[in-house]
Amino acid sequence: MSLKNHFYKAKAGLFGVLLFAMTAGNAAMAQIPEEMTDLTLQKKLETLIQDFRGDVGIFVKHVPTGRIAAIRADELFPTASMIKVPIMLTLFDKIERGELEYGAEMTYLDTTIYAGDDGIVASLKDSTKIALSKLVMLMITTSDNSASLWCQALAGTGTEINRWLAENGFEQTRVNSRTPDRREGYQAYGWGQTTPREMAGLLELIRRGQAVSADASEEMYRILTRIYWNSEALSEIPPYVQAASKQGAVNQSRSEVVLVNAPSGDYVFCVITKNQADTSWQYDNEGFVLLRQVSKLLWQYFEPESTWQPGQNQHKWAK
Repeated sequence: MSLKNHFYKAKAGLFGVLLFAMTAGNAAMAQIPEEMTDLTLQKKLETLIQDFRGDVGIFVKHVPTGRIAAIRADELFPTASMIKVPIMLTLFDKIERGELEYGAEMTYLDTTIYAGDDGIVASLKDSTKIALSKLVMLMITTSDNSASLWCQALAGTGTEINRWLAENGFEQTRVNSRTPDRREGYQAYGWGQTTPREMAGLLELIRRGQAVSADASEEMYRILTRIYWNSEALSEIPPYVQAASKQGAVNQSRSEVVLVNAPSGDYVFCVITKNQADTSWQYDNEGFVLLRQVSKLLWQYFEPESTWQPGQNQHKWAK
C-alpha cells in the first residue's frame, strides 16, 4: 500500500469519528479539517485541462483531510440544471417550517409546462394529481424542467431562494430566471449562476447533515444518489460506490457536482465549463468528455488500489 493511501485511510478513520458525532446530534461540535492545497492533484488537473477549448472551473475536496485542488474555483459560471439543488434546499426549508407538506397532493396545470419540455411532468394531463415528493424526485433525478419550474414557484420566488443561499453563506450562487432584479445575471448565465467551490459546498453541507435539518439533509441526500443521468462523471465511479450528484448542460457549458462516498473517505468535486467551442450534444462533446476525465482521474487518485474499470462499450448506455 502506498504512503499516500496509508495517509488517506488513517484520515478516513478520523472522518468516521466525526460522522458518528454528527449522527449523535453534535454536528456543530464536529471539527472540519482546515483546507490545504494538494499540489500533486493540482498539477494533474491543470495538465488535464490545458488543451480544452473553453473556460474550465474545478473544485475538489477530500473531505476527511481537507485537501483541495482549485482552478478558477471562485469564478462565476452558469449552473444550468445544477440550480435545482438550491431550489430543493429552499423547498425543504419551507417543509421543515410547516409551510408545505412533503406528501401533499398537487394538481398539475398545463400552464406550468417548461417551453419545449419533453419530460414526465409535461406529459401529464391537465388536472392530474401528483405528490410534492414526486415532483422533487423528478426535478433532481431526471432533471425534469417542468417539475423544476413548479418546485421553484412552490419555494416562493427566486428572491426567497437567493435569500436562503445568502443566509447560509453562499454569496455567489443565485437563481436568475423568473427572479426580479436578476435580468443582468440571467443574460450572462441563464437560469442560475454559481462557482465550483460553492456548488461543491452545497453538497458537502447536505452530506454533513447541516442543510435545513439533519432529517431534511438525509432525505435530500437520498434523492441526490438516485440520478438518472449517469453517463458522465458517474460513469467513471464504480456502480457499487454511492455518489450524490447533479448535472447541468446548455450549449456552451457542461457541469456536474458529485460527492463520492469512497472507501478511503468522501471526496466532493464540481466541474463547470463555459464558452465551449464544442456546442454539440453528442456523447463525445468536449465538455462531457472532460467531466468523465476529471472523475476518472479523481477516482484513481483517491483510490489507487482499486482495480475497477468502466466497461469498454459504456457509450452504448449513454442517455
